[in-house]
Amino acid sequence: MRSRAILPLVACVVAGLAIGVPVATAEPTVTVTVGRAPETPSKYNKVFVTKFGAATARKVLVLVPGTSGGAGNFTLVAREIVRQLPAWQVWALDRREQALEDTSRMEQAYAGTISPQQALDYYLGWFLNPAISPHFTPRMAKDYGFMRNWGMRVNLEDIRRVVLSARRGGRTVVLGGHSLGASLAAGYAAWSFGGKPGYQDIDGIVAIDGGLLGSFGGAPSASSVRKQLAALRPSAANPDGPWLNLLGLKGFAWTTGPFAEIAGLAALKEPDAPSILSSFPLVPPMLKPSYAVTNVGALGYAFDANTSPDALSLIQVRAGQQAAGAEPRGWQDGEVTPIANLAAAFAQGRVNGVDWYYPARLNIDLQAANTMRDTAAGRVLGLRFPFLKRVKVPFYAFQTSLTAARNGVVNGARAYVKRSRIPRSWLVTVDAGETTSHLDPLTAAPQTSRFLQTVIPFLRDVVRTRR
Repeated sequence: MRSRAILPLVACVVAGLAIGVPVATAEPTVTVTVGRAPETPSKYNKVFVTKFGAATARKVLVLVPGTSGGAGNFTLVAREIVRQLPAWQVWALDRREQALEDTSRMEQAYAGTISPQQALDYYLGWFLNPAISPHFTPRMAKDYGFMRNWGMRVNLEDIRRVVLSARRGGRTVVLGGHSLGASLAAGYAAWSFGGKPGYQDIDGIVAIDGGLLGSFGGAPSASSVRKQLAALRPSAANPDGPWLNLLGLKGFAWTTGPFAEIAGLAALKEPDAPSILSSFPLVPPMLKPSYAVTNVGALGYAFDANTSPDALSLIQVRAGQQAAGAEPRGWQDGEVTPIANLAAAFAQGRVNGVDWYYPARLNIDLQAANTMRDTAAGRVLGLRFPFLKRVKVPFYAFQTSLTAARNGVVNGARAYVKRSRIPRSWLVTVDAGETTSHLDPLTAAPQTSRFLQTVIPFLRDVVRTRR
């Protein structure tokens, strides 16, 4: 557990800052047609890109979300980047699987035409009350076995379609991402696209608490990879089939999305009302405090690193602490992420911060790709990085507490530079492990965000304009 000694000081500083959650605007989201994936119906050969900033901008930062993340993860930082750097656009990517989601009631709740409770009833309440109609119909894993093929190769090829679109007209393009998305960005530069090196498409890499070469640990054996691939087939023993189940509710992998988004919507729309999720029977006990909380208090309890379970380190922030006083208890800001920012990050309607049907194959591939060498496991998965030694683009790496114990992201970036042609002067590393959790780079207030304070100079001063 981290020390609370800094809370009074930080609380005083934050209280005097204009945190100002950005007002929602209608940033355009476009559909990008991509190539075929093995066994995949043609209607899923598409990804989605939300564009921030002026269409006339000559520089584009393409950002890829991490494990179980969506384009909405980048909304807050994208708006701030283009505000401070008007010559840039930010393109936030949603993967293929976003096409499987039904966000209709999330959009209505965000618009205020229905309540967060009505959204909860539509997505989850009908399990307890069959009289609720109409209601959400979950996808069945048995119908999506082809998603076991949606690994690193498919995703890199999809990302390339977006990158090439961003490059049109000779624009400067930097590829980045958060967590697994950062690993994909690092892998992209060294990948072979029909014999063409990925690094030739881009002008820089932004790795937000992710990467390869040790960022997330070791590499598996070929036999373990084969077992993991076999386990992705839907079965009675594995009703989630190819989907990652972040909350561990067997057969309900998709619920991570609705739970997170409804928690955000409730905190955004009715922050001081008694929590609609803390009393909901299907919410995992690990996310429920032993005392009554408000909607905003429930959101903080579930996501703050002091109370969120270790198993959910991928979604944690440092947002302050539970408010003292009478129940239901609210939330007291005091660290890098204001609770209003956290709510705004997840309550966005269609463009959301959670991937409901995230393909577990991506994580299998990420682990096998870690060494970026020709290994037996990599050959099983079709992973090769033949152009690493020729990569020569500026590299930015940001590290949080998730990987700081091993200095994983920083060491991984340094190893990447050592094995490539990247000059040391083009490498920028930031270790924020003592003050920042995994989601904080995407949700912190600009005044307390070490990510924004360091990535903006990198984009402005280190990245070279394409000639």
